[in-house]
Amino acid sequence: VQLQASGGGLVQAWGSLRLSCAASGRTFSSYAMGWFRQAPGKEREFVARITWSSGNTYYLATVKGRFTISRDNAKNTGYLQMNSLKPEDTAVYYCAASSRPSTFASDYNYWGQGTLVTVSS
Repeated sequence: VQLQASGGGLVQAWGSLRLSCAASGRTFSSYAMGWFRQAPGKEREFVARITWSSGNTYYLATVKGRFTISRDNAKNTGYLQMNSLKPEDTAVYYCAASSRPSTFASDYNYWGQGTLVTVSS
């Protein structure tokens, strides 16, 4: 599976962005999808994940209620809707695909190239 993340940019605090993750290659719908982020000087951290059927989602506690992960298997695309953004959300965001839903980056076999989200105060 090849993944292409897009939709990042500069936004003011309390603003919104929607990230997209376009998949090609193997059947996207067979994989769970996750979003991770990496801020400058910090380790990559889990943000959200969704099962292949979109039946189950799970979020990092600090984004729950503000971010929504979703997917459209017919379009081979996943999304991360981010609302009420805070400066601490500034990071490079990566989408990833795994054979099973997980919060661990090591469980994901396929990664997009990352898209930068910058939130100004």
